[in-house]
Amino acid sequence: MSAPTPPPVLDQFPPQTRTLAPDLARGFMLLLIAMANVSWFLWGHPGSFNSAHPTDGTTVDRVLRAFMGIAVDGRILPLFAFLFGYGMVQFARGRTARGVPPGDIKRMLRRRHLAMILLGFLHALLLFGGDILGAYGVLGLILMLAFEAKNKTLRIFFWLLIGYAVVSGVGGMVTMWQLESSGFDVTGAEAGFEFALADLFAGISNYGIAMAVRVGMWLVTSPMLIFTGVIPAAIIVGWLAARHGVLEQPERWRPLLTKVAIGGITLGWLSGIPVASAHLGHSLMPESLMMGYLTLNYVGGTAAGLGYAAVIALFTIRFRPTDPAAATARTPGPVVRSLAAVGKRSLTFYLFQALIFAPLLAAWGFGLGERINTTGALLISLGVWLLSILIATILEARGLRGPMEVVLRRLTYLPESRLTPPGPPPPHGPHRLPPSPQHPEESRS
Repeated sequence: MSAPTPPPVLDQFPPQTRTLAPDLARGFMLLLIAMANVSWFLWGHPGSFNSAHPTDGTTVDRVLRAFMGIAVDGRILPLFAFLFGYGMVQFARGRTARGVPPGDIKRMLRRRHLAMILLGFLHALLLFGGDILGAYGVLGLILMLAFEAKNKTLRIFFWLLIGYAVVSGVGGMVTMWQLESSGFDVTGAEAGFEFALADLFAGISNYGIAMAVRVGMWLVTSPMLIFTGVIPAAIIVGWLAARHGVLEQPERWRPLLTKVAIGGITLGWLSGIPVASAHLGHSLMPESLMMGYLTLNYVGGTAAGLGYAAVIALFTIRFRPTDPAAATARTPGPVVRSLAAVGKRSLTFYLFQALIFAPLLAAWGFGLGERINTTGALLISLGVWLLSILIATILEARGLRGPMEVVLRRLTYLPESRLTPPGPPPPHGPHRLPPSPQHPEESRS
């Protein structure tokens, strides 16, 4: 995410100020995450190795799965990654403004990422093998090596990762086509092999065995998520956007955000058409090629995820007092405030979803996932999200953090006794971790 000419230099953001756009985006993201994850609990249905969605059901079920293929599946993980990267820079900037030395900030970020890996493992062990916290924690630890890199270097990394994803996707499709052309049974259809991913995630009735399988799936799928290339690329875009204060002062970046919103969502939705067509029973390519195309679909999904973030940022301009198009800023209404309240507690309510889905739908619980299809599952996901909004609104009114945010803070922050005594700042210190928008030479590098 780069602009030909940066807007006027931003002021230092007050550490006590909480930006609306990231919280609003996280609140919206949790709905889409619920819609995407609930399908992993629809066990006992005919399925595909390429998707968690069942392949049976009514016309309404198929239409909803087509919509998911275009607008949701593969689009939410990049949005999560973007916000995760943005939050890393916000965290570092906030600690820098409070006088925390750069070395301690790095240690806190490492502790934070290790805590995410621990929470992700427990999430997979107890409830949901499709956890993403662990993968993002690992990526956070790895990418910390480039956290102080210049903007130009990060942009190069971004395009290299996107290029890698494109080449991997095209190479995967070519490989599958060659194997199928040589007579190899890629999908197992000729051998009568039928496999539904959801049966592994939620179709095992023995809870102890299900725990072992969930952890095994988590250990397999997490590296796959990391090595797609697009997820680390989205985190890097989040760093770049945060360094320039794109969500803090979106009115200054309106032209760029408009282009990303229109171009990103258009590209992302177009790339989802082959997946949607398959759900409608009119696949544009053989299932073997679809296995390779899914990587390319994630590239389009990254564009869509960034487009969603841009739309939300543009929406929040109306609440900005510096908006030149409005004499005064509007006050967010109760719906916006409640949605942001969920976003402030995104970790809590991400885990809350599995706490409801797993015992309700999995075979070791009430087993409802076998008896409903996509329509019913999406209605349940909507209900869980609305319940999250209600609980978050109550917590916000009482000034309470989410319980998992409290846990993460305790695992992240260093005790006073382990903080480095304050000393003179290094020559190029605070604005390298991360570069502060108040330094034009850093913003333009």
